[in-house]
Amino acid sequence: MNTDARTTGPRADAAESVPLLGGCLCGAVRYELAAPVSALVACYCADCRRATGTAASINARVPASAFRLVRGTPRVFTRAADSGRLLERHFCADCGSPIITRHADDTRQLILKVGSLDRQEGMTLAASIWTASAAPWAWVDRDQPCFPAGRPAPTA
Repeated sequence: MNTDARTTGPRADAAESVPLLGGCLCGAVRYELAAPVSALVACYCADCRRATGTAASINARVPASAFRLVRGTPRVFTRAADSGRLLERHFCADCGSPIITRHADDTRQLILKVGSLDRQEGMTLAASIWTASAAPWAWVDRDQPCFPAGRPAPTA
């Protein structure tokens, strides 16, 4: 039996076991993340919809220092977001899988594309952003905090 203090049962949830492993669909890009992931944010902006080919991009903010590529080099596409900030979208050049997004002016954090993780147990949706841009057919979980644009800045 696993006696790790981070577990609540015989095995740890993926969100609590680090490092977390992930990568692209074809396996050309692989990474490890030395930080737990639990609270996810769904982004419904038009750019995320186009970049993923789905209703929303499911993301987790993680420390950049905890992310390490172990195989491959993602291609980077940079574009101004609806917020006006430059976003760097990192994806596999072979299969197109999105891996991370990074605000060009913030080297401390990454926006991890949670679907690229090998396991997602223990992770839950905490909020939805850019819901005013959601496609009319998109399902938005209104039981979670929803923001018509980006999340408001934290108050001091």
